[in-house]
Amino acid sequence: MHRRLKPKSAIIGAAGEHFVMAELLRRGHIAALAPQGAPNMDILIADEQGQTLAAVQVKTRTQIGGDRGWHMGRKHQDIRGARLFYVFVDLGIPEGAAPEFFIVPADVVADAVTDTHAAWLRNPGRNGHKRKDSDMRRIQPDYAAFYTDEPVNSQYATGWLEKYRSAWTLFD
Repeated sequence: MHRRLKPKSAIIGAAGEHFVMAELLRRGHIAALAPQGAPNMDILIADEQGQTLAAVQVKTRTQIGGDRGWHMGRKHQDIRGARLFYVFVDLGIPEGAAPEFFIVPADVVADAVTDTHAAWLRNPGRNGHKRKDSDMRRIQPDYAAFYTDEPVNSQYATGWLEKYRSAWTLFD
């Protein structure tokens, strides 16, 4: 009997980067992994003429976690740039199915993690307890749970991430 091992997070992250690389190359972009440890980027891309250069940070998730979100940190509130993008890769799909991609400009991500974390802190936790701040942030397709005592900011309401689903044209 062959037991399937649970991949480690570094392996999941590498898988996401390679899926993104393959998709960029398939679409005619020149793409290369950034050097290990390069700040705020995993992939560099250009067009065939070398005219357009962008940096990509890849965040990959699996079925782990009930909120269907991607882990972020406090530092992501400050990472901004006109040609810097995040590609959120969803591997939490049926085995063998193609991954889902959400291509989001870094400025949008910075605003989202800032605004939604502030809302999470403002709204009470379980049993009405005041929440404690931490470095953890999340990018989620649905932030309704963050807004328990106030209306969901329409900018981050259910479905807000859908306009970025497979938005590969942002690199054109």
